[in-house]
Amino acid sequence: MKQKILVVDDDPDLRKTLRATLERENYEIAEASDANEMKSVFAEDDFDLVVLDLMLPGEDGLSLTRYLKERSNVGVIILTGKGESVDLIIGLEMGADDYVAKPYNRRELLARIKSVLRRSTKTTVNGTPERSGTHVNFSGWSLDLPHHKLAAPDGTDVPLTMAEFQLLRVLLETPGQPVDREQLSLLIFNKELKENSRNIDALVRRLRQKLEIGQDQQQMIKSVRGSGYTILTTLE
Repeated sequence: MKQKILVVDDDPDLRKTLRATLERENYEIAEASDANEMKSVFAEDDFDLVVLDLMLPGEDGLSLTRYLKERSNVGVIILTGKGESVDLIIGLEMGADDYVAKPYNRRELLARIKSVLRRSTKTTVNGTPERSGTHVNFSGWSLDLPHHKLAAPDGTDVPLTMAEFQLLRVLLETPGQPVDREQLSLLIFNKELKENSRNIDALVRRLRQKLEIGQDQQQMIKSVRGSGYTILTTLE
């Protein structure tokens, strides 16, 4: 079965070009030119990925990213223009899985699309054998590996984006040991960390918020100066 991608952009020429590119890769493509059209198309079908322009007329890509992530676990790749770095960071904090800058390189965009789709279905993060069992239990929490779900100690389901799921899983592979930001970028986004990039920091901040229960809850993910991040927990 073909994987389905929804392309959302107000530029008809870009949509036409991107559609042709993706259909040659055997993806099934739908299009939308604005927020209302996107919501209508999205409600009518199940999509594996949304490629979303950050700067749309009316309701922009930031609010649409939140809209998508509140309703599904669909992958989201943001298309950004020059000078949109602040909005990009906000988009990633809202749950976008990756981004590509305009004018985009065809091969880079395809690589990003394949990477996000692969992360949504693969069973290992870095090629190492998967931990035995289907769940990783830690400090009362439970991470469901096959279904990419997280349950809080009280049993409540905590929604995770695919990038958040991969970050948590990578940190849980070596609890108590720091993983540097460069390695996290490669494992999660499949690309090298650019100088002054805050993508990993934004992702960590989002996951930290979801792992906090009340103001007295000790922060599990710790910054290690010069060494990235580590998770302080014991596997159960």
